[in-house]
Amino acid sequence: MTETILITGSNRGIGLELVHQYAAQGWQVLACCRHPDQATALHRLGEQFPDITLHSLDVAQHDQVQKLAAHLQDCPIDILFNNAGIYGPDDAVFGNTDEARWLECLHTNVIAPMKMMEAFLTQVAASEHKLIAAMSSKMGSMADNGSGGSYIYRSSKAALNAVMKSAAIDLAPRGVKVAILHPGWVLTDMGGPNAEITVTESVGRMREILGTITADNSGTFFDIDGSIIPW
Repeated sequence: MTETILITGSNRGIGLELVHQYAAQGWQVLACCRHPDQATALHRLGEQFPDITLHSLDVAQHDQVQKLAAHLQDCPIDILFNNAGIYGPDDAVFGNTDEARWLECLHTNVIAPMKMMEAFLTQVAASEHKLIAAMSSKMGSMADNGSGGSYIYRSSKAALNAVMKSAAIDLAPRGVKVAILHPGWVLTDMGGPNAEITVTESVGRMREILGTITADNSGTFFDIDGSIIPW
């Protein structure tokens, strides 16, 4: 049976490399992004790997999520990978937090992954692997916060962690497992030129972690080396 993964935010960076590596392993990849017609690199991968299908999806638009879920209602999804996310304003220091942009970040980074889980639960539960992954960040850890600042991004990832931990408990009776992942400091547009690991390395390590998820460690917040990040 062909294994299937749905990846949001798949047109660049980590999302694009997730598409590449899973397709190279023979998976059917449902690659989602806001503007597939403009996703040149994603189209090139689609030409190389015929099991990649492109889907238009803005995760912040609930009607689009529902429409795609209905379109894929008969497709078991082994891994639902909530990768899409935004950093928000990088100048969100104390005294300079914009409410509208904060809400936008929370909508994309927290509410959208929740609505994706709700919309695609039936397809995930019908699969062999039954796994939901969320791209979080160590910046969402309270214990790891030694520098302050980044109020908007930090709070969105902390909230995402809380959502995913609850989902791990609530979905256990359906056999669905949850993984919360920190991708490391990655050489992407968001990570910047001083980052520590390449996109290829990050995705390879995350794929290894996803292969270790069981009912016993579902809902765990994993660092890129497989260790557990404190909340």
